[in-house]
Amino acid sequence: MNQAAPVYIFEASEKPSLEWVDVPLIEATDESVKGYGQMVDDPEGFEIEIVRWPAQGWRPVDSDTGDEAGWVEGTFHGNWRGDVLYGSNEAVGGHYVLGWSTDPQRASDKQQTVPRDQVLLWHMNYHPDGGQLFFPVDNKPFVIPAALPGDDLRPENLVAFWCDGSRGLYIHPDIWHEGIFPVHDDQRFLDRQGRVHARVSCDIGKEFGVYLSVPLREAIG
Repeated sequence: MNQAAPVYIFEASEKPSLEWVDVPLIEATDESVKGYGQMVDDPEGFEIEIVRWPAQGWRPVDSDTGDEAGWVEGTFHGNWRGDVLYGSNEAVGGHYVLGWSTDPQRASDKQQTVPRDQVLLWHMNYHPDGGQLFFPVDNKPFVIPAALPGDDLRPENLVAFWCDGSRGLYIHPDIWHEGIFPVHDDQRFLDRQGRVHARVSCDIGKEFGVYLSVPLREAIG
């Protein structure tokens, strides 16, 4: 069944009030991100995994073809306007509402009405064509929600990685994620990802009837 692509720019009040599920916050370390990706100290020359175009039948794609599109690079911006977190990705020309710090029916994009200690997340996606690097330009802390591959995504399978801003985080192809969540008002990141930019999405609110509460306070331990 064909599904329409999600609409990413909208008024928060267009989304309903829903219960939310807490997402555990984990400090991002070389060990904790294994399986999801890896920590990156220097983006210079860092290679993005590119997945070969899938064969349509039993005949394989020639081994020297199908992975030549390469990657694109640009700045990812995460910025708070009042209670609403927005993202934009210059690498692929994307603009998004990433979530809210409170019930979307009460969230204001004009002024901050509650502490920004969480993001209520409504959407996740993954890229089957390649990996993705997020490297902080401003060296400030940030959070990335993530889940391991598989189309049977469940809210309880998510984690959120707390990054202190001194290193970047690279995620493998097929890893569920969302844009970067700045802990402070706004932040810039070097974004490097596959040029094909295939995106598989899940509207958490519609599919599960909940939002995911991603903490923005510092991880313990």
